Amino acid sequence: MKFINRMIGPHIMKASRNFSAVILTGPRRSGKTTLLKHLSPRASCYLLEDPDIIARVRSDPHAFINSIKLPVILDEIQNVPEILNYVRTIIDRNPERKGQWFLTGSQEAPLMRGVTESMAGRAAIFQLMPFSVTESSKVSLFRGGFPEVLARPVVSDIWFRSYVQTYLERDVRAISSIRDLATFRRFLSLLASRCGQLLNRTDLAAPLGVSVPTISEWLNILEITSQIVLVQPFYENFGKRLIKSPKLYFVDTGLACHLLGIESAKMLERSSFLGAIFEGMVASEIAKQQVNAGKARELYYFRDQQGLEVDFVVPAGNRRLLLVEAKASQTVMPQMAGSLQRLASSVLKYDAGSYLIYRPGKGALRTPALSPGTEAVALESFLHILAR
Repeated sequence: MKFINRMIGPHIMKASRNFSAVILTGPRRSGKTTLLKHLSPRASCYLLEDPDIIARVRSDPHAFINSIKLPVILDEIQNVPEILNYVRTIIDRNPERKGQWFLTGSQEAPLMRGVTESMAGRAAIFQLMPFSVTESSKVSLFRGGFPEVLARPVVSDIWFRSYVQTYLERDVRAISSIRDLATFRRFLSLLASRCGQLLNRTDLAAPLGVSVPTISEWLNILEITSQIVLVQPFYENFGKRLIKSPKLYFVDTGLACHLLGIESAKMLERSSFLGAIFEGMVASEIAKQQVNAGKARELYYFRDQQGLEVDFVVPAGNRRLLLVEAKASQTVMPQMAGSLQRLASSVLKYDAGSYLIYRPGKGALRTPALSPGTEAVALESFLHILAR
C-alpha cells in the first residue's frame, strides 16, 4: 500500500518549524512512525520497544543521547519516559534549532505526564487516529481504518487477533498490573456489545465477576491508549433534568466488529449491531476530523429524562451547533428527523444546523427531502460541512 497523505501532516510540518519537538500520540499501529518518516525523511529512527535499545538508554542515557544524529524519531517513548529529561537538556542548549525531535507514544496519558514535567513549551502535541473516510476510500464500516488492514484486507481477521494480543501484552500490562488477561479480553468483547449505549459500570462488572472500580480502571486504560471514545452529555442551557452518563464507542469499527465475532460485511448487514456500529463510525469520524485539523475534540450527545435524544451535538464555533442523528438505513423517512427538530426548537442561545447521516445506496441520485432546516446527508458530505 503506497503512502497516503494524512490530513494532520501539514499541521505537524507547521509545528516542526516553530517548536523544537513534535509529539505524536495515538493508538498502536495507526501509522505514527510511517507519517513522521514521510514528513522528515532524513531523520534517524529508534524504536524504544527494542530490548537492546531500552537497555542502552537505561544503562547510559548520556551516551545514547550523544550518539543520536538529528533530526531523530524516538518511537514509543512511553517505554522510557525518563529520556525526556535528557532531550529537554539538549533542546535548551540550542532553543533556536527547531524540528529536530519527533516523539511518538501509544499511551496518551502517561506520555502527557512526562511532557508536562519535561517538555512544557518545547513540544507541539498531536494525536493520530486510524485513517478517516476523507483520507482513504478503503475505510469501511466492516474493515475500519487501520493502515495494515486496508493494505491486506484478506488477512484482516488474523491482523486483528494479533493486534488484540499485542495490545494486551504490551500496552495494557505496561499501564496496569493486570494478571488475568483472559478476563480483560472478555471485557473488550462485552464492551463492544455496548457500543452506542450509556456507560453502566455495574452492568459491565456483574457478568465478568469483577468490581466496579476495576471496570473504571480498565475503561481508563482503553481511553488513554486511544481505543475508545467516551462521548459526554451536552447540557448547557437545557436545565438539570438530563442523563449525565457518557456514551461509549470504539475508535475503530473494524476492531469492534472483530470483538463481536462479525466475520464479513454481509454478516454485519444482518447483525443487530449494525446501527450501533454505524453510529460509532460517525462518532469516530467526527473526532478524526477535529483532531486531524489540529483542533480539540468536541463531541457530545443529548438525552433528557423525558425521552428526547439526539445522537451527537457538535460545537461549530460562533455559538453554532450541529445536531446529528446517525441512521444505518439506506432509506430516509421524515419521522427520522423528529428528535432533531424538537431539540433544534429548544436551542435558544445557539444557531443550530440539523443533519441526518445515513448510508445512501449505490446509484442514489439526490438527497431525500426532509423537513425544513434538516438535511439528510452521507457521512462524507457531513464531514465536508464540518470542515468549513
